Amino acid sequence: MATEKVVGTVTEDEEASSRYIVVKALEDGVVIMGLTRGKDTRSHHSERLDAGEVLVAQFTQLTAAIKVRGKAEIMTDVGKVSSGL
Repeated sequence: MATEKVVGTVTEDEEASSRYIVVKALEDGVVIMGLTRGKDTRSHHSERLDAGEVLVAQFTQLTAAIKVRGKAEIMTDVGKVSSGL
């Protein structure tokens, strides 16, 4: 008797919440801000990094966007980009 594995569909919220970014500060004072989803986009959280510090952030049902201010490397599942250059 064969066993079948049933795989359900992934909702947009579940897909978004499984995405991470890594931000590596290249200078002191890099600011990372989490921005909300919904009708009005607002900042709901911020972190300040000094040179060499790394932040791993996750998109969630609350976090729709992440803003990086300062010189940093940002790594995602789709590639790597630099900010503040």
